[in-house]
Amino acid sequence: MKPRGPIVTILGHVDHGKTTLLDYIRKTNITEREHGGITQGIGAYEIHSGIKGYPTDAMTFIDTPGHEAFSKLRARGATIADIALLIVDAKDSLMPQTVESISHIKASKTPCIIVANKSDLPDANPEKIKIDLMKYTMLVEDKGGDIPFVQISAKPVTVSPSFLRRSFCWLHTTPLNTIPRPHPRPMS
Repeated sequence: MKPRGPIVTILGHVDHGKTTLLDYIRKTNITEREHGGITQGIGAYEIHSGIKGYPTDAMTFIDTPGHEAFSKLRARGATIADIALLIVDAKDSLMPQTVESISHIKASKTPCIIVANKSDLPDANPEKIKIDLMKYTMLVEDKGGDIPFVQISAKPVTVSPSFLRRSFCWLHTTPLNTIPRPHPRPMS
């Protein structure tokens, strides 16, 4: 079987910075072209990390909308992913679609990285996110679990260069072409 890059789905509540982070990663500006700056559909994008030492440096990102009307798209995104990036606003903590995204991640048994966005704002409280996640048995590394937790700011973008490197290396600890994933099913 030919090696492939990981499929990474970006999940979370509306307006928590999912597409803005993806714009940074891709060096694009999709957010400005979206109606009201809100993602209205699902999108897939391939990037090349440039990180050497793996069979491929390709990563496919699935951008899912955060609005409540798009629950099936988020569920679908979690199901097809090798890993999910759960984007959480560091001011708001867990919101309804964040909690729903957690249920999709758990139902699909997809590993995830928690990304606390807007961590640079004065009223940001990343510690509250960690505590709130515990209510859903999502334990981040510094709370005794195995889920990575990173803090970023997507506006202006201040993403540590080690964030992508760490994510990419973490994704490649298991050969993806040996991970059985369920075959996609049509959405009803």
